[in-house]
Amino acid sequence: MIPMNPKDGLQKPVDLICVGETLIDFIGAQVEAPISATKDYHRYLGGSPTNVAMNMSRLGMKVAMISSVGNDGFGDYMLTRFEEVGMDTRYVKKLDHTPSTVIFINNTTGTPEFLAYRGADKEIEPEQIPDVLLSSAKIYHTTCFALSAEPARESILSGAERAAEKGVQLSIDINYSEKIWPNQQQAQETIVRYCRLGPLVKISQDDVDRLLGPNMSHEAVFDYLHDLGAKIICFTLGKEGAKLSQKGREVMQLSALKVEKIMDATGAGDAFWSGFLYGFIRGQKPENCMATALKMAAIKLQNVGRIPDYADVISDLLND
Repeated sequence: MIPMNPKDGLQKPVDLICVGETLIDFIGAQVEAPISATKDYHRYLGGSPTNVAMNMSRLGMKVAMISSVGNDGFGDYMLTRFEEVGMDTRYVKKLDHTPSTVIFINNTTGTPEFLAYRGADKEIEPEQIPDVLLSSAKIYHTTCFALSAEPARESILSGAERAAEKGVQLSIDINYSEKIWPNQQQAQETIVRYCRLGPLVKISQDDVDRLLGPNMSHEAVFDYLHDLGAKIICFTLGKEGAKLSQKGREVMQLSALKVEKIMDATGAGDAFWSGFLYGFIRGQKPENCMATALKMAAIKLQNVGRIPDYADVISDLLND
């Protein structure tokens, strides 16, 4: 069994804090069309930490979301969706003079093309991350996207450092994109600071190529992140499955589950990480966390937008 943290985190009432971007995804209706040729879009709740928070809430976990949205129709929609799954929204701030963030994404089974129009998502302030919440939580999760702009960056980093001092297990999706964060050196320095706190790390080949360089081997990636302080690293490989690395142990690779027809790849990585964190919180061994993650990703690939709402069925499947 994986110990949650040295301070008996299993007794804490909040399973997961997700801090970062809450936004609207407009996903194209035309399959495999680039944005330039996409005529119609469907609206979905989005943002990587938001997707993880929603997935985990549907699986029965106690989740607190920390984010900022506009005091507008999109902000109202997002808060309503949070409330539908019973998420703690006390730390979501509505801003009067900054609109909600929106992203346009093409509909593809591969790596999506996107256009981001950023607004409220980057306006996360330190007071939204109180010590009383950190003290009650098992895991503190964020993303590269969330860390890409101030004031959110420093708020999230200082919150992570306070969380680590309280024995909270940190987590990060290194979903780096130069379109969101043009200053690569700044991004690398930020990741160094976060990884010193011993997080669980999710990273993909696209992330590695953009952040660390296209010719870096998987072994070199694992060595680099472990040397920074990463506790466990999941390297997602799309249809090839994923690799799991724990420092000082042999790297493990699991195959992806076969999906007959991929309906939508957007959010599959978030579904994967939701499954991993779900298994971790439940005390599964690392290889079982990986298996749970791959099941969750397969469920997502078969559904456009979000994973389905039948949480009990999904929970039973993940526990098989």
